Amino acid sequence: MDIIVAIDLIDGKCVRLIQGDFKRKKIYNNNPLEMAFLLENHGISRLHLVDLDGAKKGKVIHWKILEKIAKHTHLIIDFGGGIHSEEDIRTVFESGGHMATVGSVAVQKPFLLKEWIYTYGGDKILLGIDVKNNKIAINGWTKFIEFPFLDFLQEKSNHGVKKIFCTDISRDGVLSGPSFILYKKIIEKFPDIEFIASGGISTMDDVDKLFNLGCSGVIVGKAIYENKISLSHLKNWKKKRNNNN
Repeated sequence: MDIIVAIDLIDGKCVRLIQGDFKRKKIYNNNPLEMAFLLENHGISRLHLVDLDGAKKGKVIHWKILEKIAKHTHLIIDFGGGIHSEEDIRTVFESGGHMATVGSVAVQKPFLLKEWIYTYGGDKILLGIDVKNNKIAINGWTKFIEFPFLDFLQEKSNHGVKKIFCTDISRDGVLSGPSFILYKKIIEKFPDIEFIASGGISTMDDVDKLFNLGCSGVIVGKAIYENKISLSHLKNWKKKRNNNN
């Protein structure tokens, strides 16, 4: 299971929101590259880089930060937030992104998602599903649509999506524990999809449970910034798992 650390960007700074609310943000670091160096030095190899400004405005804003991190580290980066056009996704890959994270466009422009899977391959596209009260959130969690999310995932799986992550917004940024029941349901229904858990992870016990559940990856954010989970703990966890294998 991949340990993936999130860096969320607003005004070029590392922030975390509480339950997706832009009015409830906290700045943790003014320098995303400095944070990326710290992660890499502690054995983290995967980065989930989220352009929250881009998500809100509907176009990629912080591609220069992506470019800088990609140039100066060896992190495998998936970049999301504001990818709504061919120009946006091309910018992400040209700036060093290994995967493009798409969410809103999969709902609003499904034909584009199909085109991108055909052009770049399913391994280069990470579909992000943000859920609250069984509704799918789009546009930086500012709008909700009435579409059963399991039906939505089935449709996208049929179109060639191979990798997804799901965030339960009600648990994001509050360190209340992941949505194990929700994730179990998704993994059982879509066993051939690489599923990444996101939101609410607050302890190493959560990480263990998600591993045992069958997740292919887990995105950790606020728990690190609030010192609930240390980077050293994650490094030792990975080392232990690798040795067991």
